Amino acid sequence: MSDRPAARRARKRRRVAPRRVLRTTLRWLALATSTLLTLLAVEALIATITVPDDGYRAPSPAPRAFGTADVKRPRLRYVVLGDSTATGRGAPYERGIAVATAGHLAARRPVTLTNLAVSGARFGDVRRDQLPAAMRSRPDVVLVAAGANDVTGLTRLGSVRADLEKIVDRLRAARCDVAIVVTASPDVGAVPRLAQPLRAVAGWRTDQVNDAIEDIARERGLVLAPIAAHTGPLFRADRSLFAADDFHPSAAGYATWVPVIEVALDRALLQHADTTRGCHRPSARANGVR
Repeated sequence: MSDRPAARRARKRRRVAPRRVLRTTLRWLALATSTLLTLLAVEALIATITVPDDGYRAPSPAPRAFGTADVKRPRLRYVVLGDSTATGRGAPYERGIAVATAGHLAARRPVTLTNLAVSGARFGDVRRDQLPAAMRSRPDVVLVAAGANDVTGLTRLGSVRADLEKIVDRLRAARCDVAIVVTASPDVGAVPRLAQPLRAVAGWRTDQVNDAIEDIARERGLVLAPIAAHTGPLFRADRSLFAADDFHPSAAGYATWVPVIEVALDRALLQHADTTRGCHRPSARANGVR
């Protein structure tokens, strides 16, 4: 009889030991993940701060006309929001995605491009700083090219979702038939300026952020231009697609994105036409636009 309590204690120790090992392992994994993410943020900050001066100048946010004026075909109001990928940093501005896609749209009808993007912006910055001017212009089509700084800055996924939702809701409040294209983040895991293993972590983090963006695109009827999925392997294989800073795309790099975005914009224009027919648009005066 005296051996039974000892046997029970031994059995209990055998049951508890694996749970302790599991808990310890999970703690170490969580610590390792947290450390890697912190290193990613620090490395990305250092990489950004130490980017050599390439003569970059922010593009003017003033409206710019493309195409020939045609009274029968009113101008398409095209607004670009986002970060350095939307401002074309790393290449001549004329060879970036904003000008290239405006030219593509202008093949169908005259276009007025307003590029409000700012280098370094996250989705939260787009919402706070760029969205008000976009709403005032009541665009037909909006391109949102952001996400990379949310990857490197470790923005919470809930914040990415919430900011994008607010961007969409407010644009549609200003004009119910606006068509919205979202590129999501490019493949930050391809950036040569980030050392391994942080480059691999950046690739994993890119997938997380883009999954959140893609969820909102499906839920809110946005058109996705998946530049990471379509061009990430190209950037990983060809360093010439990066600018001299090994961080931003070169002109050749942006050129790989342009066809992906143009396909999405074409889809967005069809969506815009379908939505317009069933959309009651408030007057400019009702929206405070004069």
